[in-house]
Amino acid sequence: MNNLNKAIEALGEDERNQENREWIDALDDVMAEQGLQRGRDIIRILQNSLFKQGVHTTEATLNTPYRNTIPVNEQRSYPGNRELEQKLENIIRWNALAMVVKANDQGTGVGGHIATYQSAATMLEVGLNHFFKRHTDEYGGDQLLVQAHAAPGIYARAYLEGRLTDEQMANFRRELQQGGGLSSYPHPRRMPDFWQGPTASMGLSTPSAIYQARFMKYLENRGLKEPNGGKIWCFIGDGESDEPEVLGTINMASRDNLDNLVMVINCNLQRLDGPVRGNGKIIQELERSYRGAGWNVIKVIWGSEWDELFLRDRDGILQDRMDQAVDGDYQYYTVSDGQSVRDHWTQNDPRLEELMKTLSDEQIRCIKRGGQDRQKIFSAFDKAMENTGKPTVILMKTVKGDGMGASAEGQNTSHQKKQLTAEERIEIGRRFEIPLSDDELAAASLYKPDPDSPEIQYLHKQRQMLGGYLPSRIANFEKLTLPPLALFKEAVSGTKREQSTTMAFVRMLSHLLKDPEIGKYIVPIVPDEARTFGMESLFKQFGIYSSEGQKYNPVDSSSLLPYKEVKDGQMLQEGICETGAMASFLAAGTSYANYGVPTIPFYIFYSIFGFQRVGDMIWACADSMAKGFLLGGTAGRTTLNGEGLQHQDGHSQAIAATVPNMHSYDPAFAYELAVIIKDGIERMYINNENIFYYITLYNENYLMPAMPEGCEKEILKGMYRYVKNENPGHKVHLFGSGSLMQEVLKAAEILEEFGCSTDIWSVTSYNQLVRNALAVERENLLNPDANAESYLQIALKHEQGVFVTVSDFVKSLPNGIARWFPEDPVVLGTDGFGLSESRPTLRDHFEVDARFIAWAALSRLYSKGALSRETLNSARDKLKIPYEKADPAYF
Repeated sequence: MNNLNKAIEALGEDERNQENREWIDALDDVMAEQGLQRGRDIIRILQNSLFKQGVHTTEATLNTPYRNTIPVNEQRSYPGNRELEQKLENIIRWNALAMVVKANDQGTGVGGHIATYQSAATMLEVGLNHFFKRHTDEYGGDQLLVQAHAAPGIYARAYLEGRLTDEQMANFRRELQQGGGLSSYPHPRRMPDFWQGPTASMGLSTPSAIYQARFMKYLENRGLKEPNGGKIWCFIGDGESDEPEVLGTINMASRDNLDNLVMVINCNLQRLDGPVRGNGKIIQELERSYRGAGWNVIKVIWGSEWDELFLRDRDGILQDRMDQAVDGDYQYYTVSDGQSVRDHWTQNDPRLEELMKTLSDEQIRCIKRGGQDRQKIFSAFDKAMENTGKPTVILMKTVKGDGMGASAEGQNTSHQKKQLTAEERIEIGRRFEIPLSDDELAAASLYKPDPDSPEIQYLHKQRQMLGGYLPSRIANFEKLTLPPLALFKEAVSGTKREQSTTMAFVRMLSHLLKDPEIGKYIVPIVPDEARTFGMESLFKQFGIYSSEGQKYNPVDSSSLLPYKEVKDGQMLQEGICETGAMASFLAAGTSYANYGVPTIPFYIFYSIFGFQRVGDMIWACADSMAKGFLLGGTAGRTTLNGEGLQHQDGHSQAIAATVPNMHSYDPAFAYELAVIIKDGIERMYINNENIFYYITLYNENYLMPAMPEGCEKEILKGMYRYVKNENPGHKVHLFGSGSLMQEVLKAAEILEEFGCSTDIWSVTSYNQLVRNALAVERENLLNPDANAESYLQIALKHEQGVFVTVSDFVKSLPNGIARWFPEDPVVLGTDGFGLSESRPTLRDHFEVDARFIAWAALSRLYSKGALSRETLNSARDKLKIPYEKADPAYF
C-alpha cells in the first residue's frame, strides 16, 4: 500500500513538473514574440490577481533566483585584451601582496591587509581598464571610493602607472620616512593629490557616495556645473553593510533618482572574523533591501563555467540547490577539495550528479565566482552605465583572499593574514607567473615590467582612453570675492531689539545668500529643524532643493512663509537624518576639489546631536579637507531650557578641540559672529586654507551691542577685553563666553556692590587660545632661548586680582587655558547631565548664574585676605549661596 501511495505521489509530482514546464514554455513564447517587457507585464497582472485574493508574494517580488541577473544572451562581447589584462592583474595582485608583506618584514608591526584586494582585484581592474573616467573638458569626471582594505591594490596599480615611486611603495604605512610613504587607507588629507574620498571608517563611504551623487545633481540643477556626466563608484564589503549608515541612507538615492551612482558590494561572504551570514545568504538579503528601496539591482554570482550547466538545467534542479545552500556552505566549498565539494553539493541526488559529471573534481574546485570573472563583471558595469532614473547596486560574489593559497583563501583568518612564509610567497608568485627568482619572491620584491612592455603600454592606453589616471584629486577653483564686514551692518552696529545669536546668524545668512558675488555659492543645510532655528523665511526666498520640484500644493501655500520645494532650490532640507546632513556638508565642502565649484556650506543643527551622533562624519570631513561652517544651534547646557538630558549640549566645544583643522568658536555677540564668518570665508575660499569652522549658537534673546573699535583680531585669536573698569576697588577679572556672558555682566553689577572693580573678558574660543599657547610652548621647547609668550600670556601679563572663568560647557574647556593665567582662576562650568528645567533653575543647579559667578570672585578674594569674613558671610546671605548642595556633575 505504501509503494502504491508513493507511486501516485510520484505521478502527481511528474504531472506538476510537466505543467510547470508548460507554463514556463508559454511565458518564453510570449517574450520571444512580444519582448521581455510583455513578460514582466503578465507576471505583474498575475501577481495583482493574487493580491486581490489575499495571497501575498512579497518575498518573490524582492528576491530573484540565486544566479546572475544578466543572461548570457544580453552580454556584450568583452572589448579588452583578456591575456594582457590578466597579466597586469597578476602583477598588481603580487605587488599589492608584496608591499604589505615587505612592510611587516621590517619588524615595525605596521600591519596591512592582503585578502580584501585579492577578492576585489578583477572587478577593480575591469573598471579601471574600461569604465572609470577622469574629469576632462568634455566629461564631469568619476569619483572612485574603494574599500579601505583594498588600498594596497590601488597603490600597486599606481606604481605601474609611474605615479608612485619605489620609495613610497617600500614605505607603505611609514609616511614619515625619507622619500615619502603611503597612508594605510584612502586618506585625502595624507595624499591630497591622490585619494578622492576617505573610506576607512566602516559604513560612512555609503552615505558619502549617495549624498555626493545627489550634490552633483544639485549643482547641475542650479547651473553651477555643466550637465556633462560623472558617476560616483562606491565599493564596500558585504560585512560593512551591517553598519546602520549603509542601509539607513539608501532610500535617498532612489528618491532623488541618482542614476549617477553605482554601488558595488564585494560579497566575499566574510567579515573580519568569520562568515557574514553563515546561516543565510547576504546577497539575497541585500537584494531585498535594495530592491525594496527602489534600486536597480544586478547580481554577479556565478562565473562563465556555469553557463552551460544552466542551459542543461531544464528542470531547475541546479537552481534549487543553489537557492538551498547557505553562505556557510559556499565558504566551505572554497576551502575543500573537488570531491568533497561534489559530494556535499549533489547530496546523492542522481539528477545533480548527472548534471555535474561533465566537470572534473579539479574543475569543480577551481570554478570561478562571478566577481572573479572578467566577462561577468564587464556585463554588470555595462548595464549599470545604461541604467537611467535610479541608482544601481551590483552584488558581486567573490572569494576572500582569492589566489593566496590554502593558508588564506576563503579562511576565517584571511583578513588578519599579513605575513607569509618564504614557501607561500614563492608559491603565490609562481601562480601569478611573476618573472622573479625564488629568492626575489621570498624577499617579496616588487615587479615592474619594462616601460615598453605590452602590459605597461596597454595599461597607459586604456587610461588615456578614459581621460587619465584614477583615483586623482585636483583642487582647482576660482577664488571668491570676500564680502565686506559692512554686509553684516546690523550685527556690527548693535540691535535695539533683543535677539539670539541663532537669529543673528540667520539674518547674516540671508545677507550672504543675497550677495551678488558669493550668494549663489552659499549652501544652507538643515536637518528638519529650520523652523526651530527661525529659518523658515528662506523657504520662499531661496527654495528647498528637490530633484522633482513640487508636485503638490503645500497646506501653507497661502501663508507668508510657505514650504517651497523647487528643482533649483538652494537650501538642503535633509529630514531627520544627521548622517545625511553631514554627508551633504561633506559633499558641499569638497565641491571645490571634486567639481571646481567653491560652494560654502552652512550646516546648522542641534549641537549635541552633531558631535555625538555623527562625530565620525565630522572626522571624515577633516580627512577630506572639507571647507565650510558647522553651526551648533541651541548650544549650552543651561541655555536650551526645558529640553533635558539628550538635548542640552555642554561638551561639543570640548569634542571640537579634538579635530586638528577645525576652528571652533563660542561667540556671545552678533558682531563676534560676523567677524568669525568673514574670517572663515577669507581663509577657506580666498587663502585656500584646508580648515573648517564650528560655531556654537544660542536661543537666548538679549540686546546685541555694537562692536568696540579695534577688537577684530582679538576676537579671532580667542579673547578680548570687553569692559575695562578704571574705578578703584578689589580687582576682579570675569571671563565669559556664549550666552553666559549675560550672567557675567550681571555678576559684575553684583560685585560692584561689594567694592569690586571688575574687568570683563569675552572668550570667543578657548580652543584657539589653547592651540596658540601650546604652539608657543613647543617652540620654546625646541628653542629654549626663545622665551616666546602666547597671546594669552601677553594679554594678561600685567593683570592683577582674581580671575573667574565661566562657560556653559564642561569645566575642562576653560581649564585648558588656566595654567597660562597670572594665577590660578576659579573655573565654573556645566559638568553633568542636562535636565528638563527653566533656564534660571538650570543655571542655579550648575552653579553658573550671576550669583555663583559673583560668589566665586568674592570667595577667592576672601582666601587672598582681601575680604573680611563678615563681608563674605553678608554676601552669602544676600546671594543665597547654600552651605551644602548636590554636586551637579554627579546628579
